[in-house]
Amino acid sequence: MTAMAPTRTAPDLSYLLDHTSHVLRTQMSAALAEIGLTARMHCVLVHALEEERTQIQLAELGDMDKTTMVVTVDALEKAGLAERRPSSRDRRARIIAVTEKGAALAGQSQEIVDRVHAEALSSLPRTDRESLLRTLNQLVAEHLATPAENPGAARRARQSQK
Repeated sequence: MTAMAPTRTAPDLSYLLDHTSHVLRTQMSAALAEIGLTARMHCVLVHALEEERTQIQLAELGDMDKTTMVVTVDALEKAGLAERRPSSRDRRARIIAVTEKGAALAGQSQEIVDRVHAEALSSLPRTDRESLLRTLNQLVAEHLATPAENPGAARRARQSQK
């Protein structure tokens, strides 16, 4: 059967990006779990600290669906890290406000995220790191900036919840 397999004419970019992303996510999840956070919780805390944002805005920034966002904010509220409040700009809107305890933990979690990223990049020579980051940023800003419209959209890989 291998004789019938098509000949690859280019590196499998999808595999390379998927695999490195998956491994990085698992490492990040393990590191953040040490302080009782998930990557989603970290994302919400950090973005909510940047400026007043609604739950919908935070969900878009974190690439979360509505249900996942609600569950994440519920967990943050239960832990005393954030709370839903009326917006100071629009009385009809509700924002996610980070508590003092949440802000302190967000500082810790950002240090963890930065460390995990630095460790991942440390296996590359400095010039390769700079080149990789510049190239990935260029792809994200240009050719891979917007997902293709597809009625049977590709599903993201399931992330295990531990």
